Amino acid sequence: MVKKNKAFKFKTEPNFEQLNLIKRTFGSARFIFNKMLDDRILAYEDYKNDQSELKKMKFPTPAKYKKEYPFLKEVDSLALANTQMNLDKAYKAFFTGQNKFPKHKSRKARKSYTTNVVNGNIMVQDGYIKLPKLKWVKLKQHRQIPEGSKLKSVTVSMSATGKIYVSILTEYEVEPKEVQPENIIGLDYSMKELFVANEGTRAKYPRFYRQSEDRLAKEQRVLSRRKKGSNRWFKQKNKVAKLHEKVANQRKDFCHKWSRNLADNFDAIAIEDLNMKDMSKALKFGKSVHDNGWGMFASFLSYKLEELGKKLVKVGKWFPSSKTCSKCGGIDKQLTMSIRTYKCACGHVQDRDVNAAINIKVEGKRLLSEHQ
Repeated sequence: MVKKNKAFKFKTEPNFEQLNLIKRTFGSARFIFNKMLDDRILAYEDYKNDQSELKKMKFPTPAKYKKEYPFLKEVDSLALANTQMNLDKAYKAFFTGQNKFPKHKSRKARKSYTTNVVNGNIMVQDGYIKLPKLKWVKLKQHRQIPEGSKLKSVTVSMSATGKIYVSILTEYEVEPKEVQPENIIGLDYSMKELFVANEGTRAKYPRFYRQSEDRLAKEQRVLSRRKKGSNRWFKQKNKVAKLHEKVANQRKDFCHKWSRNLADNFDAIAIEDLNMKDMSKALKFGKSVHDNGWGMFASFLSYKLEELGKKLVKVGKWFPSSKTCSKCGGIDKQLTMSIRTYKCACGHVQDRDVNAAINIKVEGKRLLSEHQ
C-alpha cells in the first residue's frame, strides 16, 4: 500500500463572529510574517558578508511576540506557526539560490492561513467542520470525503468577493496499479476550442471570458468613475470581482468535466508540452490563450489519470505535429497558422488540427513504448 494526499475544497458559511475571527487570523498571519521578516532583514544586513553565521542564527517564534502584541493570542497559534514555517522555507530558498529574498505581505495579497490536525481539533461531521478557535462552521459539502481518509491540515482562504473556503488535505492508502495503455488518444491544443482529438472530437470551449468581456468593460468603466475607498467604490469593485470569479468558475468546471470524461474513457492521453506564458507573448494572443485554461486542463488530466493508474504523455514542444503529414510522414516547412487544411504532396488532405492530433498520438505511443 502507498500513502497519497488529496485535498477537498468546500465553501463555508461562517456566522458574523466566526467571519470576524477568520479575518483577524488572516491579518495576524500577515502581521507575524512581516514582523519576523523584519528581524531577518536586520540580521541579513548585519551578517550578509558572513552567510555561514547567518544560516546558523535562530530567530524568535511567534510565541515570543505575543507579550508585546496580545491580539496574537486571540487567533489560532498553529496558523502563526505555519506562517513561520513558510517564511523559513522562503528564507532558506534564497540562500540556496532557488528564489529571491522574501518580500513583505501586502493587505492586497491572497488572504489565507493553514492549521494542522492535533488531538481531534479538526473534524468534518454532518455538514459542519470543526476548526481551532472557530468551533463548528457550516460547510457546503458537495461531496463526501472517502472513508479511511486521515485529515492532515486545513487551509482557510477568502476569495476576492469575500467568500470563505476551506481546503481539507487528507492522507489515504491505495494499492498501486498500472493500466496497460491500449486505448490511447492524442489531443492537439486549440486556442479557440481548447483541444481537437485525433478522431475529430472537439471540446468546443465556450470562451467564457469573451462572453463576459463587454459587461466586464462596462462595470470597470463604472468603477473607474467611483471615488477610490468610498462605499460606492467598494460596492462596484465587488461587482467586478464577482464577474471575474464567475468566469473563472465556469472555466474550471468546463476543464474538470472534460478531463474526467477523458480520464475515464482512455488508458493514456498524449498532449503537447506547451509553455502557455511564452505562447501568449510570442503570438500576441494573450486573452485567447489564457481564456481557455489549457494549463489548468493539463493539470487536471495529470492527477486524474494518475489516480486511475493511467498515463499522461507530454510530447516535446518542438515536435512538428502540425507540419508533419500523418499519412506519409513528410514535413511541410512552409505551413503557416492561417492555413487550416493540411495538404500533402502525397495527396493526403485533412483538417490541420486533426492531422496534428494524430501525429501527437503516434509520438505518444512511441514515448510510451520506450518507457515500458
